[in-house]
Amino acid sequence: QSTLVESGGGLVQPGGSLRLSCEVHEITLEYYAIAWYRQAPGKRREGVSCISVDGGRSTYSDSVKDRFIISRDDAKNTAYLQMNNLKPEDTATYYCAARRTHCTDSGALAAVDYWGQGTQVTVSL
Repeated sequence: QSTLVESGGGLVQPGGSLRLSCEVHEITLEYYAIAWYRQAPGKRREGVSCISVDGGRSTYSDSVKDRFIISRDDAKNTAYLQMNNLKPEDTATYYCAARRTHCTDSGALAAVDYWGQGTQVTVSL
């Protein structure tokens, strides 16, 4: 079983919402910062949002700010990404990542120790 397992992706119309989940196995979430990344076909993987180890700081890329919300529930060893007002340009494979490090100001981790396998999000009519 993978250390990080994403779920919640799917097909949604523009303006719709999805909530992604990242279940954490084999490691204890409370010691790790968590970030969500995405990669569209032919594009580089980019950081979307990051939440600090204690949950007190969240950062976002400019492209998702004010639309996406990252959260974590250490008791459930799960992190989430609530995605609202989705746009076609949000279409990508979304990955969660973990490391005992800080978040950058642009919604990424300074480095990554663990990656999930990804979940597909498609925004289309």
